This record gives sequence, structure tokens and C-alpha cells, in this order.
Amino acid sequence: MKTVVIISANAEWRVVKELFPNLETNQSPYGEFSDLTLDTRHLTLFHGGWGKISAAASAQYVIDHFKPDLLVNLGTCGGFAGRIETGTTILVEQTLVYDILEQMGDSAEAIEHYASSLDLGWLPHNLPHPISRGLLVSADRDILAEDIPMLIDKYDAVAADWESGAIAWVAKKNDTRLLILRGVTDLVGGDGGEAYGNLQLFHERTKVVMEKLFNQLPVFLNLK
Repeated sequence: MKTVVIISANAEWRVVKELFPNLETNQSPYGEFSDLTLDTRHLTLFHGGWGKISAAASAQYVIDHFKPDLLVNLGTCGGFAGRIETGTTILVEQTLVYDILEQMGDSAEAIEHYASSLDLGWLPHNLPHPISRGLLVSADRDILAEDIPMLIDKYDAVAADWESGAIAWVAKKNDTRLLILRGVTDLVGGDGGEAYGNLQLFHERTKVVMEKLFNQLPVFLNLK
């Protein structure tokens, strides 16, 4: 099985290179990529870039050039205070891009167009690691505290990121199997975000999250 792991944000990719200092990297139009053997499985790691534009373009590039049987996206996300805890790993079942504003028509229709459901039927219901299954919402911005009530009321959301919605939509269009695992690094609530203005905290927690995700990943791959 050919598996390609997309790492989106620069901070996440930096941690990957710290975790695996002997990576021999190659260059793509979107970022570096490298081969890695993880628990006897051969993977290709690909730095896809942050935000929806880079995420969509790099996902299509990976599908076209590497033709993976399984595309994996590992990364971080921000959680909604009181709805989820830091350190939680989210197994993404659905994605939704919420920062679409349509003033000539219906925003809900546009949002639905870019929503995706992931085929996770190959995974057992009971997983060996504590996992939170569910929806992850995406936007090209960090979480705004004033958006949280709407995201909860409309979508029952608990966390958000920048890239998952774009990657899931591209994978669906290409009929490519996709696994998204995101770890919560920080919480945002009515008082703002605990990592806003504290980039060092985000970097420290990103390292913890990414190490945890790479420790969990072989279990998921062995279920394939």
C-alpha cells in the first residue's frame, strides 16, 4: 500500500524534521518531501503548505504524482473552550469550510458544496487509542471568538483548522481514500485564544501533538 502523509503548516513540518533528523528531503513546487520507514511501513512525507490554497493544490499534486492508495493528513487544530480538551486527537469524519460569504446567493449552498464526508468504513468502531471522532471545520484564519457560538449552533463544531476541508474535498473529487488526524494544541473561548500572542506555547504544543500523532499512526495503518 502506497501511503503519502501531508503535513500542512510550517510549524508542523519543522517538528517532523526534528523528530526524524535523518530525513533526506527533495523539493516539490509546494515544499519538501521525503521517504520514511515508520514501524516497518514505507511512507512518503510531504510538506503541503498552510491554508486552503496550498492545501488543495498540494493534495492534487500528491495524488497526481505519487498516486497513493491512502492519503493521510496529520496536523494541529484549535479547540473551542469547554467543548474539547487540549491534547485530544480528532479522527475527522466530516469537514466543512465555513468562511464562505455569498451575498448574491445562498452561503449555505456554497458551504454544502465544499463539505466532505470521509469513508472510514475500513476502521473498526473501537480504536486502540483514545480518539474523538467527528466534524472539523476549516477557514483561512485562526478561530475568532465571536464565531464560536455560530459554529456550535449551526454545526455542533468543537475545533477548527486551516486545511482539512480543502484536502478532504480534493481527495473526494479524486476518489482517494483519506485519513485525517488532528491534535488540539490550544483552546479559544470568549476571552480569546490561549496561544494568541503566545507563539512559543503553540510551538511547544505542536511538538507534543505531532510526536503523539506519529506514535498513533502505525496503529491506523495496520488496520488498513
